Amino acid sequence: MRSNSVLFALLSLTLLISYACNRQLSYPSTPVNYRMGFYNVENLFDTLDHPTNFDDDFTPSGRQEWRTDRYQKKLRNIEAVVAGMGFPSLLGLCEVENASVLADFAKQEQMAPFDYGYVHYESPDRRGIDVALMYKKAEFEVGKSDFIRVPFPDSIEADYTSRDILHVQGKLAKMLPVHVFINHWPSRRGGVRESEPKRVHVANHLREAVDQIFAADPNANIIIMGDFNDETNNKSVATTLSAKSASTDFVSTELYNCMAKLDEQNKGSYNYRGNWNMLDQIIVSGALANPDAPAKVGLPTIFRQEWMMYKDPKHGERPSRTYGGPNYYGGYSDHLPVFVDVILFSAPKNN
Repeated sequence: MRSNSVLFALLSLTLLISYACNRQLSYPSTPVNYRMGFYNVENLFDTLDHPTNFDDDFTPSGRQEWRTDRYQKKLRNIEAVVAGMGFPSLLGLCEVENASVLADFAKQEQMAPFDYGYVHYESPDRRGIDVALMYKKAEFEVGKSDFIRVPFPDSIEADYTSRDILHVQGKLAKMLPVHVFINHWPSRRGGVRESEPKRVHVANHLREAVDQIFAADPNANIIIMGDFNDETNNKSVATTLSAKSASTDFVSTELYNCMAKLDEQNKGSYNYRGNWNMLDQIIVSGALANPDAPAKVGLPTIFRQEWMMYKDPKHGERPSRTYGGPNYYGGYSDHLPVFVDVILFSAPKNN
């Protein structure tokens, strides 16, 4: 009997030690989702004339007759979309004119309770449209921010300017260090092939920044989002930036395009003459793409609701836009937003 008691005690002690070690080394199993969204909001201008920008059209006396009532309706429309998305923890935006419109947006009735902050820099874009990051202050702590300016050589186009790439370093949920890049690459104006060198040029600059981060930390958590004006399989995204489709073998120092599978299914965020294009994308590093990682991205979503859509008699359903040329329609945007959830695991409570 005594030997059995000793054996039982030793076995219990072994199990206790094993449990304690596993508790210390294993991540807890309580998931917490933090939404990462991106939205091209189509010309969110204020109503003022800024002499250094070509924004005359978006003034009360300008071609678009951009009055205060239209500006306020635009803010409410975007707010409705962001509310439908579930008020993301991080929200990348493009086609915003300045910090003033971001401040106005953050103060909207439904937005205000979430206490959104924002990061924005003025870029050299001639129309004055920029990129920005909005974030819930309670869920994201900004560490450092800067921007990547992309000068264009005359061999691509003389005197050409575009939007900067915004880079924000911070901590999600005050525990996960992340690098966030917000992009709005050159448009396809003039033709897809003819304009491609501009987007490839921007992609090179972004890839250099990513490689510098990986050189310092091979397991860095990187989130890249934006309107790339190219699809997931185009040269700028797939080859130059080297953003791959999801696989079963993830490498921490590689980039993976969350939207690639949806693009392969002919789904998209922008409708051009009846064809859906996946121009708005979210790309993450292998550390976040790996489904076995303690912090990982969930399934990607193109946010689309019937109230956001317009049925074109020729090309079918497409996003309900604010303007078509000089014609005011009072819609939301000519793009649909996209999002993914970053799933983190909360620390267990100590008894």
